[in-house]
Amino acid sequence: MRLILASTSPRRHELLALLHIPFEIVEPPYLERLSLHLSPADQARVFAEGKARSCHDLFTNSLIIGCDTLIELHSNVLGKPTDRADAARLLQRLSRQQHLIHTGVAILSTATGKFQSAVESVQVWFKHLSSSDVDTYVATGESMGKAGAYGIQGAGAELIERIDGDYTAAVGLPLNTVAQLLGRFGMIVPIDLNKLYEQKAYPNWSRFTSVSRAERRLQ
Repeated sequence: MRLILASTSPRRHELLALLHIPFEIVEPPYLERLSLHLSPADQARVFAEGKARSCHDLFTNSLIIGCDTLIELHSNVLGKPTDRADAARLLQRLSRQQHLIHTGVAILSTATGKFQSAVESVQVWFKHLSSSDVDTYVATGESMGKAGAYGIQGAGAELIERIDGDYTAAVGLPLNTVAQLLGRFGMIVPIDLNKLYEQKAYPNWSRFTSVSRAERRLQ
């Protein structure tokens, strides 16, 4: 059975490759529209489900993974910055604040119509950011195209005091959750997940050493 990742995110490609399962990539023909009636976590799940379903007719006898990541600050969703000035404003809002990263994952079997989804949430505490800190980070260009205007897997890790949750969910694809969902479709991950989470073989993963909820489930 083919495995399809409905995402053009290089970070999600890199993370899924860590599971050592061959997969293909497709850009999902799905238009995201925020709903005022959904919590940010539920919205992430709906977007992930929509991306998976939007690719249903493109592949036969396949498992399609849809995913979406949203940042929640004080019950509001923080989107991607429109320009560098907007990125600076978003980062100033996050300074000294605790926020949530919600990553929704959905898997659809085009052979049977079976559908499974889940959301993994991560708490993130930001350091105090001076205007100089913000300007320096925005100047890297890393803010653009990222929800909340930062990337934890890059220089954005310097902005973070600590996290509680699955680091891979904060990047954009919770690997433990993905492995569990794939197992429900009979697809077994051919690696030791415990070792994967111990080795933390992805940029900046080892910086965040507290035991995440995903790691506690693996113990």
